[in-house]
Amino acid sequence: MGYWFNIGLAVFAATGSFLFGYDSGVMTIVIASPNFLSFFKTTLTSPTIGAINSTFSGGAFFGSLMGGLTMDRFGRRWTIMIGAIINLVGAALQASAQSLAMILVGRILAGWAVGLLSMSVPIYQAECAHPKIRGLIVGLTQQMIGVGFIVSTWVGYGSSKVPKTSSFSWRFPLAFQCLPCIIIICGILFFPESPRHLVETDRAEEALVVLKKLHYDGTNDDWIQTEFNEIKLTIEAEKAITAPGWLIMFKVKAWRTRLMHATLAQAFTQMTGINVIGYYSSILYTNLGITGDRNVLVIGIYNIVGPIFNLIFITLILDRVGRRKPLLFGTVAITIALICEAVIGSQVTGATGSRRDGLSGAGVFFLFCVSCIFSVSFGPISWVYASEIMPLSIRGRGSAFATAFGNWLVSTVWSQVSPIGLGEITYKFYFIFVAFNICVTFPTIFFMFKETKQLTLEEIDLLFGERALGTLPDNLDEKKQQIELSERLDETKSA
Repeated sequence: MGYWFNIGLAVFAATGSFLFGYDSGVMTIVIASPNFLSFFKTTLTSPTIGAINSTFSGGAFFGSLMGGLTMDRFGRRWTIMIGAIINLVGAALQASAQSLAMILVGRILAGWAVGLLSMSVPIYQAECAHPKIRGLIVGLTQQMIGVGFIVSTWVGYGSSKVPKTSSFSWRFPLAFQCLPCIIIICGILFFPESPRHLVETDRAEEALVVLKKLHYDGTNDDWIQTEFNEIKLTIEAEKAITAPGWLIMFKVKAWRTRLMHATLAQAFTQMTGINVIGYYSSILYTNLGITGDRNVLVIGIYNIVGPIFNLIFITLILDRVGRRKPLLFGTVAITIALICEAVIGSQVTGATGSRRDGLSGAGVFFLFCVSCIFSVSFGPISWVYASEIMPLSIRGRGSAFATAFGNWLVSTVWSQVSPIGLGEITYKFYFIFVAFNICVTFPTIFFMFKETKQLTLEEIDLLFGERALGTLPDNLDEKKQQIELSERLDETKSA
């Protein structure tokens, strides 16, 4: 099977990321529905709208932390299944909502599920990926998030064409979430568990079979065996020193460093302002003088541009240029685009006629630029880097912590305050992100982040200075022979 089976597994697992994108993007259209606003007696820039989005992010925060337990106990595959089931319940509640409380509970459950999926899908993909294409494999996470945004926008756009008195304009887009949930629940049974999790849970023979399914090309038996032996040796060494619980991640220096890198990668992604633009596009375009159908149409086009750039980047560029250079480029370029956006926003108020139209067009252009730049930098790399630098012993808990605190906690804050900030200080709101990128993001990435392209997950241990805390022997061949001899002796005794 090899390459194409690996790609197929990654694409299917990324259906969970599609849910992430769809659930995040659908509210942009839903809150623009006049029927929705009147039904729940609210306005576009009210704290209620902020609460609807922030409860989703808050639920995702706790869902991510839960993933640290389920991934170690039940595995990567079943964690994805659990996330899909929870999301199905949340989607049903939202679509049938008769009160604000039902919407909020449904959003919390959907967020809970997306939190589980956002930390488990990249780990599942990374542990199954060949090192030479791991950027592509895990980059599919961001690709499917983008596709989810696209589908949510156009489902919402089509649904908005009904009479303003019809609740179909917002109930159907919310109900559509059920479809990918059902696809995951039915399809995950046909895909294998991560080989590294299988070795960790003492199912080594099954792990070797899965490795062959994922990577065998007819000529690389030796490489697969070497990869299997290295996985097995690393896990055995880590098991010898690993303590139960979450505190071990903070007590061991090498692991603490890697946890910090993963958490910062997620936090810096949020500090680009991309989710503020994604969640509140309708407010941004209204501030630029773009209203009504034009507003929804521009949102739809905006959501298409990012995934196109992301696909080109993960397919042709990411595994060649690595992680650090695109992140540094993205920080600088997004900062410039946000400054330009703020300057244009300051000129729109009071402008009339063709000048206002020209400024609105320029404002849309720079928002599109942020999406394109993000899609060739932080978008895919945040998932790739955060998932590949974690050692196996804390990969579940570490990814849960990094995604919960770096991604979802920061997202929750911005989801709540952004509609108020955009309504009160409009274009000046962008300078918060500009200042952070200049003062924090760029110097941190430049001086601290490491290049990990085309290294195996076990080789990345060495990159961070310690492999299994130094307990893994340098002479892997000798250790391998000792293990094989021990296994043969055990077989002789049992016979």
